[in-house]
Amino acid sequence: MCGIVGYAGVSGGMGTDTLLACRDALAHRGPDGTGHWVSDDGRVAFGHRRLAIVDLSPTGEQPMHWASPRLTVTFNGEIYNHGDLRGELAARGHPFRGHSDTEVILAAFAEWGTGALQRLRGMFAFALYDHARRRLILARDRAGEKPLFWARHRRGVVFSSELKALFADPAFPRRIDMAGLNAYLAFGYVPADQCLLQEVRKIPPGHFLELDLESGDAVAHRYWHLPEPAAVGAEREPELVDELHDLLKASVREQLQADVPVAVLLSGGTDSSLITACAAAVSGAPIQTFTLGFPGEPRFDERRFARRIASHFGTRHMEVEAEVQSLDLLPALAGHFDEPIADSSMIPTFLVSRLVSRHGKVVLGGDGGDELFGGYRAYQGALRVEGARRTWPRALRSTVAGASELLPVGFPGRNALTGLGGSLTDGVARVGVMFDAELRRQLVPALRHGHGVEAPDAWKAGIVEPSRGVPGAYMAADFNSLLPGDLLVKVDRAAMANSLEVRAPFLDHRIIEFAFGKVPNALRASRRERKILLRRLASRVLPPQFDAGRKQGFSIPLTGWMTPRYRAAWCDRFEPGYRHLFDFSVIRRLLGAAHLGGVSRVFGLVFLLHWMETCGISE
Repeated sequence: MCGIVGYAGVSGGMGTDTLLACRDALAHRGPDGTGHWVSDDGRVAFGHRRLAIVDLSPTGEQPMHWASPRLTVTFNGEIYNHGDLRGELAARGHPFRGHSDTEVILAAFAEWGTGALQRLRGMFAFALYDHARRRLILARDRAGEKPLFWARHRRGVVFSSELKALFADPAFPRRIDMAGLNAYLAFGYVPADQCLLQEVRKIPPGHFLELDLESGDAVAHRYWHLPEPAAVGAEREPELVDELHDLLKASVREQLQADVPVAVLLSGGTDSSLITACAAAVSGAPIQTFTLGFPGEPRFDERRFARRIASHFGTRHMEVEAEVQSLDLLPALAGHFDEPIADSSMIPTFLVSRLVSRHGKVVLGGDGGDELFGGYRAYQGALRVEGARRTWPRALRSTVAGASELLPVGFPGRNALTGLGGSLTDGVARVGVMFDAELRRQLVPALRHGHGVEAPDAWKAGIVEPSRGVPGAYMAADFNSLLPGDLLVKVDRAAMANSLEVRAPFLDHRIIEFAFGKVPNALRASRRERKILLRRLASRVLPPQFDAGRKQGFSIPLTGWMTPRYRAAWCDRFEPGYRHLFDFSVIRRLLGAAHLGGVSRVFGLVFLLHWMETCGISE
């Protein structure tokens, strides 16, 4: 796990001093080593910060080169099947100096070109330069675990793991992008290839960008997508549970491999408990587990649940206690997050990462379990709404949908009800909306005069696949938007700010393809049960007293922290500097109504302005 940065364009377009300043802005992502490289003609420059996990020797240092054909790579991530690929490539005559997964990427591209991306199993973001073809490849993993930004700048293209590396270039502009702001206010994160900064884009998950240095053309290619659902029924439940168990054990076995110790983040919930069970089954020694505790906050403290799992599987268990915290942590977090997300669980994620990083470099987490196997309560709500859509008269549905618009923003179920008057696509597109189009126009006066006000809603509707049914269509939309736009951003930035690598066994693409290609809706969620297939597996491998129905989430006492006094002081602080962009009379109204269910949305506004201030973002 590392930090990467670079440039491709005209000769001398980025000087070495600027390159090194950008690289070292990523020191937290790679405290174990540094490297940089500039091509002979000065048109390409790569920088690298190393967090040494695999091949700790000098043969694992980057940027790394391949002799024939001449290739150079700077890479962030882990390729879990690098051992198998190494054997196959060595049999084809490719020589290896060390045992790093980075070297396997180079050999794979030398053998298969961009077809190598289909062979890689892992989380990754990398830049690879083909010297003979004068082509730069920027590639990102299938689920979007590892970040990769890029922009046209300095008469070429710059790229980096985090925006703060680009900010280290004094010539790099920092202007808010209105379409990105509109998307953030709609969803609480900036999805797909969009960014909150003008001219900056992200490489979408499952894509690579190919830049031709001669023409300057940059063309995006998609190399992977979710499989089409198979026509299978719930009667295959036992064999599907067997297959899932085998896939999860295989993924965990691969992800436990490293040249440093690997532990498990154990909350005591279904996902992390299954990861722990699989790790205990495939490991030859007791595994290390960590749990975060919140002293004095029993509603948010999961230590008692984690202890039962740790005791059952005989793990070397450690509990780390969060220091007393509040929203005063937000300015520091704003500096770590490249783009804001309206997800207050960033706070406990950062805290547990900071504490666990004192004991090791690598942990396994349970990310992806909800999106792949139907874990959110919203999926049950979707089933109820879909039942009403099929059985209620259109006039009744339209009346209920219209009346629901009068409910306060953030009121539970409001988005689902407002989508009742339309199609399945309308319903999926409205789930998770933070501020609807009318409220966004009120918040940002510039959005009243165009600027693609409806674009976020249209984008979300455009990724919906109604053929997947319910809850499949909702899950696929979350996989393609919420997961890479919010949840994986949160984990990557919070963990890497503390030089900690978090691996996600559920996001092995074999498990993703199994979940979306083989599991029927009837084994995902029903009106009475969520995450059905995982719960069947849990009943086999977890202790009998385990409560698979518990859904706590990684939460904080946000309502208690965001007191009326805090909200008023925050508004007084930011209004003078940002009244040109936001209508603070609307913000004050929202702050006053936060107790009606909109506290998480208010948090989104709070963190947005902390981020703009900390990063020096102008209109």
